Amino acid sequence: MSAGHSFNAPATARDAVSDPARADVLRGLFPPAVEIALSNPRAPQPALWPDEASAIARAVPARAQEFAAGRAAARAALGALGHPPAAIPMAPDRAPVWPADVVGSISHTADLCAAALAPAAAFRAIGIDLEDHADLPADLLPMVCTLDERAWLASQPRDAAGILARLIFSAKECAYKCQYRMTETLFDFDTLEVTPDLDTGQFEATFTRQIGAFGAGARLAGRFVITQDLIACGMALGSTPGAARG
Repeated sequence: MSAGHSFNAPATARDAVSDPARADVLRGLFPPAVEIALSNPRAPQPALWPDEASAIARAVPARAQEFAAGRAAARAALGALGHPPAAIPMAPDRAPVWPADVVGSISHTADLCAAALAPAAAFRAIGIDLEDHADLPADLLPMVCTLDERAWLASQPRDAAGILARLIFSAKECAYKCQYRMTETLFDFDTLEVTPDLDTGQFEATFTRQIGAFGAGARLAGRFVITQDLIACGMALGSTPGAARG
């Protein structure tokens, strides 16, 4: 796929050329009640709160910078929801610990960090994943994609297959983050099977086996966008069990 190619996607998912445009791209992946905030992992960040700093005291500088950018974006999204600034510690499983009445998710690439937050009264969970616009390495394909997903990729134009494989990876990461808040269960990539709709910018992630309350065949719905420099997926699970809003 050429660097300038993008698939059909929601009208708000236009190529990202600046932070405001990127924010619009990511907002288009979620219902209006979800707040999005961005930060740049390469830029200086505000000091971490003590409970946050202790979690990465031994981290390498690059990881510490990414972590600080994520927390800065998350606090900006908290403010947009009307919450005062608060620490967002890291749990033993490395997941962010959100205020009790908030659900959220953080993701980053080398030059962009995004936090998606929403009221827990409206959503059970949020998932966001950002990836650089690059082919999925061929040696990862058997680990990331099921046989059915690989058959679908084989039916796509050859120059698009690598990017679409990266899209499947991103959608699985996004759905994993969403379900984890409810199941606290780790699993491999083949536990979810992703079906993208390239015309609408939507995808479904189907469980291939029982995970917590999600039975085999349960589906989570999300949205995606592919721009010149970014692949992004978003998912919001409604407050009613079984509801998924992307």
